[in-house]
Amino acid sequence: MTSFPAPRRLVIATRESALALWQAEHVRARLAGLYPHTHVDLLGMTTQGDRVQDRPLATIGGKGLFIKELEVAMAEGRADLAVHSLKDLPMEMPDGFVLAAVTAREDPRDAFVSNRHATLAGLPPGAVVGTSSLRREAQLRERHPSLVVQPLRGNVITRLRKLDEGRYDAIILAAAGLKRLGLGDRIADLIDPEDSLPAVGQGALAIECRADRPDLVDVLSALGDRATTLASTAERAFSRMLSGNCHTPIAAHGDWMGDRLWLRGLVAAPDGSEVLRGEVAEPVDDTDAAEALGRALADDFLARGAARLTAG
Repeated sequence: MTSFPAPRRLVIATRESALALWQAEHVRARLAGLYPHTHVDLLGMTTQGDRVQDRPLATIGGKGLFIKELEVAMAEGRADLAVHSLKDLPMEMPDGFVLAAVTAREDPRDAFVSNRHATLAGLPPGAVVGTSSLRREAQLRERHPSLVVQPLRGNVITRLRKLDEGRYDAIILAAAGLKRLGLGDRIADLIDPEDSLPAVGQGALAIECRADRPDLVDVLSALGDRATTLASTAERAFSRMLSGNCHTPIAAHGDWMGDRLWLRGLVAAPDGSEVLRGEVAEPVDDTDAAEALGRALADDFLARGAARLTAG
């Protein structure tokens, strides 16, 4: 039960890509189930990250470019909440905004997508692999130095079209996005986190709203999933402590083993020439413990010289 009554109307700010609209519709359906007397509308928007498609994200400001316009809409009162892929949300929430809920995680793994090859390991030397992620690129270059890694921008549908046009031998995408769009049959293979550690928060949705709306935070908190919230809290604390920027390949993923959270982390040089890995597992029963676990793993990385990789 919430402490505040559900509002009569809510507006969700969302990007207009197919995946973003699926995510917003999913949250709208969840809200309708929880609060049947609340009318929920969508406010579709095009962000700077959507408009600039000819340059890698890292060179134009990182994934935060996908959320700024949505936050302006909330600040101006045109929208009440925004739905994001959690992996796109900056590690530090901007002043005036709060992460109200983190939903249950979809498959967090990276997906290998190819029309001619069954597995990443089966690609021949010189094969061209497309990815928009420095994290994926660094791990690809470390594990598969004979492959040619090239930038790949655009929404999921655009990236698949570029693969189908023959511009790439394979591309790497988040499995969660493909499955949510009903495109799971395009996945040739799922890449084990041991070979491609996922992005912080990968597979989960973030519900953001204004910090001065405790009534709305209370209502939206019902959408949260405890296990995913705690795991992603640890992942985000790890990344935040390392002060990584959009030019730093950082990965972290938490898996549950009973009441123990097994947190794995990675920091790399962009070209994969140096990769630091580490892990820790401890009982976690609240967000404070999750934060502490993420910070402990980050402290271990810093003690091993991670700062030289995150300073770029």
